[in-house]
Amino acid sequence: MTSKWLQWARSLQAIAQNGLLYASNPFDQERYEKIRSLAAEILAEHGNLDSTRIENLFREEIGYATPKVDVRGVIIQDGKILLVQEAWDQCWSVPGGWADINESPSAAVEREIWEESGYRAKATKVLAIYDRDHQGHVPPLPYHVYKIFFRCHITGGTPSAKHETTGVNFFSLDNLPPLSLPRVTLKQIQRFFEHELNPSWAPDFD
Repeated sequence: MTSKWLQWARSLQAIAQNGLLYASNPFDQERYEKIRSLAAEILAEHGNLDSTRIENLFREEIGYATPKVDVRGVIIQDGKILLVQEAWDQCWSVPGGWADINESPSAAVEREIWEESGYRAKATKVLAIYDRDHQGHVPPLPYHVYKIFFRCHITGGTPSAKHETTGVNFFSLDNLPPLSLPRVTLKQIQRFFEHELNPSWAPDFD
């Protein structure tokens, strides 16, 4: 679970963002901007981060505040799972990233698999919809995030590392490389192998 400080800061940011959406009085707008700055200061103080950078990120968020959506593709074949090595931390994850506007969830994950691994793939089932805060991911993020994991199958392409990745490979469950914990956890991968053995299972959620 996330710390109370992070939850409070996110709540303040959401109040500020929603307030700026609906407020027409310039004095109210100024108050909501101050609340947004306060949220950034709280995150900076308790996360050892730069408050100006966080506030700039918050300023990019407009409209009604909702969770961000992270889509991930799970490809298991011959008892091994496809992982990509992230350029950011040199650790490994199932391919994925943020869903884009005007893009369906399945199209988003298929695009991410192509961009990060070089494989063309087809999404066939939702394996899990997780609240990132409940899954043990580190470090925490200033945003509230839902993670959607899809079972996918390769339809073409060849392994090729892209600009966000430096490696592409398949790994057995008992020989996994260091995982990129902001993106995927060992517990999740273990669960997906269980789903592979039990294809009739309903998707996990929360």
